[in-house]
Amino acid sequence: MSKSDEFVPTGADSPMSALEQSTMRRVTNRIIPFLMLCYFVAYLDRVNVGFAALQMNKALGLNGAAYGLGAGLFFVGYFLCEVPSNLLLFKFGARRWIARIMFTWGICAAAMAFVGGEGSFYVVRTLLGVAEAGFQPGVLFFLTLWFPEAYRGRVIGLFFAAIPFSGIIGSPVSGWLLGLDGLAGLQGWQWLYLAEALPALILAPIVAFYLQDRPSQARWLPTEARDWLDRRLSSEERKVQAKHTLSLLQALVHPMVIFLTLVYFTNVCLNNGIVFFLPQIIKGFGLSNAQTGMIATIPSLLALAAVIWLGRRSDKHQERYGHAAFANFVGGAALLASALLHDPTARIIALSFALSGTLAFTAAFWAIPPTFLTGIGAAGGIAVISSLGVTGGFVAPWFVGVLKDYTGDFRWGLGAIGCLAIVAAGALYLFGRIRQAQATSSTRQAATPAQ
Repeated sequence: MSKSDEFVPTGADSPMSALEQSTMRRVTNRIIPFLMLCYFVAYLDRVNVGFAALQMNKALGLNGAAYGLGAGLFFVGYFLCEVPSNLLLFKFGARRWIARIMFTWGICAAAMAFVGGEGSFYVVRTLLGVAEAGFQPGVLFFLTLWFPEAYRGRVIGLFFAAIPFSGIIGSPVSGWLLGLDGLAGLQGWQWLYLAEALPALILAPIVAFYLQDRPSQARWLPTEARDWLDRRLSSEERKVQAKHTLSLLQALVHPMVIFLTLVYFTNVCLNNGIVFFLPQIIKGFGLSNAQTGMIATIPSLLALAAVIWLGRRSDKHQERYGHAAFANFVGGAALLASALLHDPTARIIALSFALSGTLAFTAAFWAIPPTFLTGIGAAGGIAVISSLGVTGGFVAPWFVGVLKDYTGDFRWGLGAIGCLAIVAAGALYLFGRIRQAQATSSTRQAATPAQ
């Protein structure tokens, strides 16, 4: 595929003009790699506790339940502040607010190096969630202001590709940082937190100068390109508003928002049930910290390919529900399989497919809310789905940790989460078929001449 074809929405009804092609390539190349870098840093600071636990748990006297609770408390702070944060982003603009988020989370991420026991571990993990709240839904809302509907699956997939990149690069780096144990009087897990917090503090001021809130402010785009993109986005927004004119309050309690929240909850459980315990599972095969870091890159490599492929395929067919349901099903079934298998190689393969499914899900899933939400309703609705759904990040680590202490194995907790994801996948698929049937019926009625 040539570069000129890379961002052609294959499922579009009309041929792409040269202006559209050049505009979307410029916008994608300018915005997406930078946002991927920011999310890479954010996600690394969120989940590096999994590697730190290889030393930190013993140093602080944390058992499985205490670790799982602390890891999950991040999402309590995240949940409490997600919607207010996204509304403030809508008010002040993404450029300023994302810069503020990155600076405060960098401070809290560095503070993790100085926790001294269960209490401070719980407090700082909660504050880290408060600091990062609004970043992911804020970026997702920001993307709706820059990318027409036909492009959103692929650009969301590219954005979420930062997660497997954090595993590919972050896992071996984290394993290496643990080896700095004793340097300057600090333990390896403390160096891990300090080193991986630094990029957020460096990027924060860059965000404030690099991003623009809307295409109309982008001086790096030719005037003709800015005008075309503004017209295209405004036209799509008017079409959505003609079908769904929702206020902020209506968006927050809309049945579709509630349903999507429940589905996303299962996906977050699936994802965090894997990432927070993957290093400990691999270390349990009898490997060193450095070897654990290298082996942990395998699931991320497969997930990277999956999230990009599914996003592009979802755009090509202009279909979101079935693609998201398929990915969640694969993730749940593979996690369940990993709980039933005993051979280490087979378990790594199953966990690789589990992580691939859970991350590929995001590419298609997050293209759904903008199809019925716009403006401040979109900012609030996306934040509600993210904030309530992300509570799965609290439930899953705590649940798996408690069962690990009770049974001596991660299998029971991971198997239960896999089953939950399979059920949610079936519900999402059926819901998508119902929505498709309703849309087809409405189109036929509109095409039928009045008698």
